[in-house]
Amino acid sequence: MANTIVHNGTVRVPAPYNEPAKDYAPGSPEAVRLYAELDRVKGEVRELPHVIGGERQFDGEKVDLVAPHNHAHVLGRIPKADEKQVQAAIDAALAAQESWANTPWYERVAIFLRAADLVSGKYRDELLATTMLHQSKTYHQAEIDACELADFFRYNAHNAAQIYEQQPTSPAGQWNVMDHRGLEGFVLAITPFNFTAIAGNLPSTPAMMGNTVVWKPSEKSALSSDVVMRLFEEAGLPAGVINLVHGSGRAISEQAMAHEQFAGLNFTGSSAVFRGLWKTAGVNIEKYRAYPRLVGETGGKNAIVAHSSADPEALLVAMVRGAYEYQGQKCTAASRVYIPRSLWEAGLETKLVETVKGLKVGDITEHETYVGAVIDEVSADRLADALERAKALASHTLLAGGTVRKDKGWFVDPTLFVTTDPSAFTMKEEFFGPLLTVHVYDDAEVEWYDLLKLVDGTSEYALGGSIFARDHAAITEALSVLRNTAGMMYVNDKPTGALMGVQSFGGGRASGTNDKTGSPLALQRWVSGRYIKENMSPDLDWTYPYMGTSGN
Repeated sequence: MANTIVHNGTVRVPAPYNEPAKDYAPGSPEAVRLYAELDRVKGEVRELPHVIGGERQFDGEKVDLVAPHNHAHVLGRIPKADEKQVQAAIDAALAAQESWANTPWYERVAIFLRAADLVSGKYRDELLATTMLHQSKTYHQAEIDACELADFFRYNAHNAAQIYEQQPTSPAGQWNVMDHRGLEGFVLAITPFNFTAIAGNLPSTPAMMGNTVVWKPSEKSALSSDVVMRLFEEAGLPAGVINLVHGSGRAISEQAMAHEQFAGLNFTGSSAVFRGLWKTAGVNIEKYRAYPRLVGETGGKNAIVAHSSADPEALLVAMVRGAYEYQGQKCTAASRVYIPRSLWEAGLETKLVETVKGLKVGDITEHETYVGAVIDEVSADRLADALERAKALASHTLLAGGTVRKDKGWFVDPTLFVTTDPSAFTMKEEFFGPLLTVHVYDDAEVEWYDLLKLVDGTSEYALGGSIFARDHAAITEALSVLRNTAGMMYVNDKPTGALMGVQSFGGGRASGTNDKTGSPLALQRWVSGRYIKENMSPDLDWTYPYMGTSGN
């Protein structure tokens, strides 16, 4: 047997920190480097493989990957996995499980710390370029996405160390240990298109905790997911620990979740899809070796609630950034707003409409662009239908936008409605696009408490929310009444932009299982505890003192 190097000391993970975001101002050194990388990526048609057990497989029906803001531009192709390839990915994960689970936790963590440095260094420009071109993100949105990926790796490493440090007490004569095991089986990670950071985090979080993974990324972010997979490998991730397969989410999930050693699901996507996956687990529950862990972050209908004491300028910035950055394709995007008439009629309406109408929509490689294209034609058509439904309502007035243009890219102009009906579908349903609806309430007649109860009861989601007020009593009351309305509540700030290590992400109700991504809670889901008690002085007599002769 080969000698193994062992750390003879207490391992301490480096202190985590948030990766500083660069500005990418026109002509800046970072922008000039990125221009060159954008040109390189635009000039290629990348053939992207499945990665199964460390081997690249290109077999399968090919799917073109296009730029949403220029859908005639093919950026790459991916193969669709068949049943044999999905089975091969499961087999590879199971084959790697024992070795990976027995790898010391600090060695596993070290791989992802190296991955963080690769994200912030060598692969930064390529991650930004692929995210911008294939997911239609602006310079700023792509940059904070890449920074968040590095943050996930660093903070998850720190959080993992905290979990492993949690050990029971040991009374005299005993040594008690908690063995934080990985789950028995494999984990399925299904990741969305809208964040490269989430695509990298969902498979790596269970992997860091000793699990092996089958990763199904969105085909709409496959270009950046391929970069993430390559940096995992360069960081030293062993073959088979994370196995990437492209293809139908339905087909892959049905096959993986029917396997007896399906141990868990890490999912971000729509509430409807997650509910369907939960039902699939229920149907297969008798097959499983153990109850699977189901983790999901799904959707949101995030509200901004303004009190009459709110700062109108701060409120305007939050509405614009919260609703229209990245085309509203964020689970936490602001999509419903409650504004007091006293503020609305004092100039806020005019300024908001002017600002929304002035947002530049177009090619995200142009620095002036604020809003790119939605991700695909299906999204554009779904939003077009919602816009027409809203226009047809007597209770709704279109103040800006309302147009969908699909000739070159899938563009939806930033849209603003005002409604007199706070229970309209625009105040309830998630649209995942640049659509904001404002309800103006009469603050001279409507009590703050009654408004807050209306906000709480309108939507099935409970992800993010914002309270705007300078009256602290109003803030306190809002935080109380809206306690279960959102898993992340912001005061005098937009509901988007959670920062790892600062604000933990997640919500309840129809928004998911609220496992708080980026916190120890999220990693805790991927370990199964085993208590070990060692008795230093075993009893040598089976009798107890009470069994002695009483003398009576």
